[in-house]
Amino acid sequence: MKQGVQGSPGAPAAARVPAQQRQRPAAAGPDRERDATVPDAARGEHTHGEHTHGERPLPEPRAAVQRSSVQRSSVRGQILDALRTALVTGDLRPGEVYSGPALGERFGVSATPVREAMQQLALEGAVEVVPNRGFRVVERGARELAELAEVRALIEVPVMVRLARTVPAERWAELRPLAEETVRVAAAGCPAAYAESDRSFHRALLALSGNEQLVRVAEDLHRRAQWPPVRRGRAGLLADAAEHRALLDALASGDVERVRGLVGGHVVGAG
Repeated sequence: MKQGVQGSPGAPAAARVPAQQRQRPAAAGPDRERDATVPDAARGEHTHGEHTHGERPLPEPRAAVQRSSVQRSSVRGQILDALRTALVTGDLRPGEVYSGPALGERFGVSATPVREAMQQLALEGAVEVVPNRGFRVVERGARELAELAEVRALIEVPVMVRLARTVPAERWAELRPLAEETVRVAAAGCPAAYAESDRSFHRALLALSGNEQLVRVAEDLHRRAQWPPVRRGRAGLLADAAEHRALLDALASGDVERVRGLVGGHVVGAG
């Protein structure tokens, strides 16, 4: 599985760390057995383990997860970022099951931080726990994605309309670099990097509401809407990023109706 870790937007997955920095594997026992890959084709599911006959192997990761003198929570955070990137790029395929030990081997870490990261993704609705197997990447249909877009619009449109009426133009100008960054990242054509940049821009806009709970809920919905990834290509990403510029212009001028239309159309069309 190809992944990107810190500092490499959209890059492939993290690779093994030096042996002397690697955590010792957990001792064999019930927990290991529950996570062990079950390569039995009769189960009707694709589970990714190590060199199982008839199984498509995960791509080898490249960038290293830094382990020297970092706490386990830091490693877990890096793994979580890498897994989120894999979801956006499609390296983790909807409907397929991945085990903690197999992913840990690919990242060069023990299964523990992988399990913890996967549990967080389960809370975010990206994966679901498969007892004795690992985690299955959630499959989302068109209806569920449309529902997510509708909820996002119900939250973001009225908030942005209110902000257009109350926030001075100079505050919107301060967010211009974030909009330009989305354009730059879109031009590079990397969906994972663009997904992160897009969320950062929307998070900064909504933060002007002063409502931290609203920002968290909106970002969670936004992240969910990005899985599975929408294949738009470079041209599609650039069109989406251009709407960020247009939205800032409308907000700065206080054009409420244009803000209403841009936010609603952007949320529904972008995913």
